[in-house]
Amino acid sequence: MASPSSVLCEDQLQCSICLDVFTDPVSTPCGHNFCMICLKQYWDSSSHSQCPVCKKDFLKRPELHVNTFISGLAALFKKQLLPKPKKVLCDSCTEEKLEAVKSCLRCGVSFCNAHLMIHKSTPKLMGHKLMEPVENLEDYICQKHERPMELFCRDCQMCVCQFCTEGDHKTHNTVPVVVESAKNKTGLLPMQSEVQEMIQDRLRKIREIKYSVALDEKITEKADVVEIFSALMRCIERSQAELFTVMEEKQKAAERQAEKFIKDLEQEITELKRRNTELEQLSKAEDHIYFLKIYPSLCILPHTQDWLDFRINSHLSVVTQIRIKLQEMFSMEVCRINPMKLKEFQQYAVDVTLNPDTANPFLIVSDGGKQVTRGNDRQNLPDNPERFDRCVCVLGKEGFSSGRFYYEVQVRGNTEWDLGVARGTANRKGEIIACPENGYWCLSLRNKTELSACDSPHVPLSLNQAPQKVGVFVDYEKGLVSFNDVEAMSHIYSFTSQNFMEKLYPVFSLCLNHDSKYSAPLIICRVNQP
Repeated sequence: MASPSSVLCEDQLQCSICLDVFTDPVSTPCGHNFCMICLKQYWDSSSHSQCPVCKKDFLKRPELHVNTFISGLAALFKKQLLPKPKKVLCDSCTEEKLEAVKSCLRCGVSFCNAHLMIHKSTPKLMGHKLMEPVENLEDYICQKHERPMELFCRDCQMCVCQFCTEGDHKTHNTVPVVVESAKNKTGLLPMQSEVQEMIQDRLRKIREIKYSVALDEKITEKADVVEIFSALMRCIERSQAELFTVMEEKQKAAERQAEKFIKDLEQEITELKRRNTELEQLSKAEDHIYFLKIYPSLCILPHTQDWLDFRINSHLSVVTQIRIKLQEMFSMEVCRINPMKLKEFQQYAVDVTLNPDTANPFLIVSDGGKQVTRGNDRQNLPDNPERFDRCVCVLGKEGFSSGRFYYEVQVRGNTEWDLGVARGTANRKGEIIACPENGYWCLSLRNKTELSACDSPHVPLSLNQAPQKVGVFVDYEKGLVSFNDVEAMSHIYSFTSQNFMEKLYPVFSLCLNHDSKYSAPLIICRVNQP
């Protein structure tokens, strides 16, 4: 008959949520098993009860009961993982050697119960230092003086005997090994907590990656995309198959990326679990000399990656591609907004003024802070941290970290400009690529007519003519930045589903590529309130 160790493996007894061996395992009606607390937390964080593995929906949350059979197997498996102490045999037995119960540091040998009696009954031997049986007794005896190492030298970080303190370690700071061991054991607790927290962080990151990939899969489901196409089927049937292919490729790329990072995270979790087990065993060690020898090597955390800012690449660019197709084929049909929509934006008009301390030295800001002009010569201005040094930009004074705001800028007479909002901590030095990843949400005009949105990648926009006055509307909570042609009362472009975490400032730019006769000031206009 096969032994339990030959049939049990961690994969079979692993919760797919926490990726650890089951604790209080429960089964769903579809037959999948999870830790009770893991499944409850998963359902509590969702709007409906669903199996985390097969995604089967349950109309009513199933009542959970611990699966005693699987619980027993998990307990047996955990028991098998515990290290088995190696038996130490009695050095005095001549025939069948019995298991030792004590080791004598003075004699340098180990004794079973029978042979230990002489140490308990002979006065001369009763003063010998006895300890739990160990195999390598020489490690506990000073090789120079052949005496038990009962002291620890803090200056040399090593165990010594009493005679050592009368010689080489005479002036050193020495304490009993019991004292030093107890002191260092208290230092294990913060490290154990840190290792356990690192394990939980990586488990959370794995769940986040899996959720992110599952969310991408939902976003790119064909049924959802067909619904988008159905409203304008006559115009976009020819592009539907092409976009599905792109979407499927992006989903596969996301899954491959997720698999790689999950593998890396699982490897780190395995290493951290091993270290946690070692720390736990070390904290319970009664062998003080062994503890002090092993302690320094376990005080250093295993090398791991910093996963704090890691994110799975977003694949919403497919939606952006759909939007580009729609704008190319019938921009006037789908992007025109009625006067009521523009009036709704204008209700959130704010007073924007330019901040000269941020202006590139080639820009001239008017006294009232409502206009900015490009000059021919570089002004001698202090290079403070807030100032743009290469890109010809200037920010507004006012920052916004909540709610909605709207402002209008006259761009008439300019062949090249950039408008939008920027994150307060976005880079202002050197060359800057305007895009959401770098903290810029902008509209850009080049060569009089080449209008584009500074997305990733840039999105070319097809309009009958370049706008003369641009309205910029921001809904901070919704993550929306919308650009509108005020005079034509039409929508130009919107950044949607952005994640704003800090103050946003209006940003304005006039390029240096052309003669100043082609440049007019950018003027912040007074908004006509509805």
